[in-house]
Amino acid sequence: MAATSRHRPAAIPDRATLDALLDGEDAPVEWSEEDIVFLHWRLLQEVSYLADPTTPLEEKFDTLRWVFSEREKDGMPFSFVSCLRVVGCSPLSPIAYCGLVDAEDVRDRIRHGLRAWLDVSLERYPEWVRDAVVHHPEWVEARLAKNPQWINEQIKRMAVQGDLFA
Repeated sequence: MAATSRHRPAAIPDRATLDALLDGEDAPVEWSEEDIVFLHWRLLQEVSYLADPTTPLEEKFDTLRWVFSEREKDGMPFSFVSCLRVVGCSPLSPIAYCGLVDAEDVRDRIRHGLRAWLDVSLERYPEWVRDAVVHHPEWVEARLAKNPQWINEQIKRMAVQGDLFA
């Protein structure tokens, strides 16, 4: 039987609260060890949004880039592997102690679900978007990196002026 953590935070910060803390430049933030563990945990929560069809594609690409980053980055602070280690091993973790987790096993599970998750997400978009993501994902990702609203702007533009090549 897995041991449960006796540490239960009063409130786990949501995405908006974390964004406000991280973006605020007014005063330096004092980070406790507990805060840092929670930040690692919060970053890992982003993986769960891959299965949510309403999560914007730009966010999904961002999360996938983080999860599947180059192996030489695995030891860096706040890398996917570092987050798994901190959250799995810290006594301050909001989850029960599970020890070291094999990052490749987790990556394999994500790979296994990825096609279905992306297919469901892409159903919301016109055919040209689905085709572009499937056949030219780097091109789509580059546009979304420059402008996260790129797909929405293109869809709106096509609705107004129509597809010139249809």
